[in-house]
Amino acid sequence: MFNNNKILVVIPARGGSKGIPRKNIRLLKDRPLISYSIDIAKSSEYVDDVVVTTDDSEIALLAEKFGASVIRRSEELAGDDVPLDPVVYDAMIQKEKQAFDEYDLIITLQPTSPLLRVSTLDAAIEKFEDFSIDSVLSVVDDRHLSWGFDEKNQRYFPNYIERKNRQYLPKDFRETGALLVTRRNFVHENSRLGTNLDLIEVSREESVDIDNYEDWWIAENYLQKKRIAIVVNAYDEIGTGHVYRCLSIASKLVFHDVLFLIDEQRQLGIDIVSNYNYPFKLYDGEDDLFDILRQYSPQMVINDILDTSAEYISHLKNEGYFVVNFEDLGTGTEVADVVFDALYEHEIGEDHVFTGHKYYILKDEFYFQPQKIITQEVHNVLITFGGTDPNNFTEKVIDSILSTNYDGRINVILGLGYDGLESLIDKYESNQAIQIYKNVSNISEFMFQADIIFTSAGRTMYEVCSIGVPTICLCQNDREVTHVFANSSNGFINMGLGVAVEKQHIINQFVDLVNDYEKRIEMNKKMLDVDLKDGFENIWSIIREEYRKFELKR
Repeated sequence: MFNNNKILVVIPARGGSKGIPRKNIRLLKDRPLISYSIDIAKSSEYVDDVVVTTDDSEIALLAEKFGASVIRRSEELAGDDVPLDPVVYDAMIQKEKQAFDEYDLIITLQPTSPLLRVSTLDAAIEKFEDFSIDSVLSVVDDRHLSWGFDEKNQRYFPNYIERKNRQYLPKDFRETGALLVTRRNFVHENSRLGTNLDLIEVSREESVDIDNYEDWWIAENYLQKKRIAIVVNAYDEIGTGHVYRCLSIASKLVFHDVLFLIDEQRQLGIDIVSNYNYPFKLYDGEDDLFDILRQYSPQMVINDILDTSAEYISHLKNEGYFVVNFEDLGTGTEVADVVFDALYEHEIGEDHVFTGHKYYILKDEFYFQPQKIITQEVHNVLITFGGTDPNNFTEKVIDSILSTNYDGRINVILGLGYDGLESLIDKYESNQAIQIYKNVSNISEFMFQADIIFTSAGRTMYEVCSIGVPTICLCQNDREVTHVFANSSNGFINMGLGVAVEKQHIINQFVDLVNDYEKRIEMNKKMLDVDLKDGFENIWSIIREEYRKFELKR
């Protein structure tokens, strides 16, 4: 009841739907379609009674099972061409006879609008605080450049005065059909609208009206949509690969809401994420992080911050979040729901930990980049040591190559976190063969053009492998030494810990590879034998299954 107004919700549900046969009782996600509208009505703060009017015994049984009363509709009111007005009027009259009382507000709620929010229903009812309002309809802003057709003159004409981008057009509302609230005295056999109308605007999601299989698919994806918080950082010690992996993940989560959470002290990570236009929030310490998480209320939290503690992950779990970690060797691994580590090729005996290259996620640009064809001559060398290159292997390799007879092009790609850009340019600006770039957006093209690549044993090795360019690796730290994917069986020359490698050793290795065409062909073939295109699908299929188990446990 609202302001002493007794409220009846009428849900019309025929058994003879044509577009999707038996759609009202089909399972949408994991429940019958009819159950959604019943739950919306019963969850309202103000609704007194909920009735389903139907001609179908199976719909009637389900409606009662989910808590609605049922009015059996006559055959005359069940035809394809019968409008809703007489159907709602009939249900209202029959329900009032049963109750020995009259209602004050009659609400038509369509079962084909399962995404309507309870808050929207209650907001529509609250509009009747104004006694001059007779009826309220749900609408969605559907502004766009539209055209009409003049039947008399057989001509098209624009429904706008000036061509503008959609967001600058005036609002143009379309009825969604989900919701119609009317005062009792305006409900008749041929009308449910009063004289003084008001509208309630709903979101694009709430406006979905299931009329065909495409609508059903859209609704199902909305119902499966999750809020996902991604906790990630980038700075000199850990590089930028974590952020770029998470950006790749976000680009594929098109049916989910994603929010990046970044330490406010890590400007490098902030700069990268802001360039990609994803929503993000900054946190100052763990307490602030959890405050933001509570406000956002995600179903899932993804951590890509290297090693986590059991205490931190337990805190996340206690808040009710499903927790996914990447590249985590800390004690938090034992507590997280799922852990993925593409860089480690060994099994650790835990059912929830998945390791190896099949869980590597390529950047989008590598999915459509052609594979490398090895040529006899080497004319192009690429040097790229990730986002920060803390040991400045870039300069070490350049000097090594310049000590040989190689006279081809040397492309150098530096990440956002590289500190010595100006001094590097000053040192080599007189050498026309050396081209230095910073933070390029198309590194796959540089890799494809290269005949030999120098890089570290981080995530770049997977990207190189997907194209098939012969590569020499220098590990940045002890952790990278354990990244065994960059080995000869996968087509790499791994020189081990880079700080321990003498320049002469680099020179010798480079010269040998330049002169050994067969070796480069062999490396190319081994690389291209590794399938790296299904990383995200492999990861997401596991997450879906583990999340299903997580929900069942709850």
